Amino acid sequence: MATECAITGKRPRVGGGYSNRTRATKFNPTGKRWRAVNMQKKTLFVPEIGKKVTVHVSAKGLKTMKKRGAFKTLKEAGLLA
Repeated sequence: MATECAITGKRPRVGGGYSNRTRATKFNPTGKRWRAVNMQKKTLFVPEIGKKVTVHVSAKGLKTMKKRGAFKTLKEAGLLA
């Protein structure tokens, strides 16, 4: 799977792994961990071009495409010729 969303540009990020108790006492730090993006592989039919397009996109990118329309969003992202 792709590690970056084709629409939003989201990528995995490093974040803290601390509980609230650890923050309060500075006791037993847990270090850092990777926060992954909710990536999906979707095949969409785009009626404007009459073709199916497969994209690696985050869940937020899917919501963006649903709101704005698949053709317009994919065109702005440079995924359609």
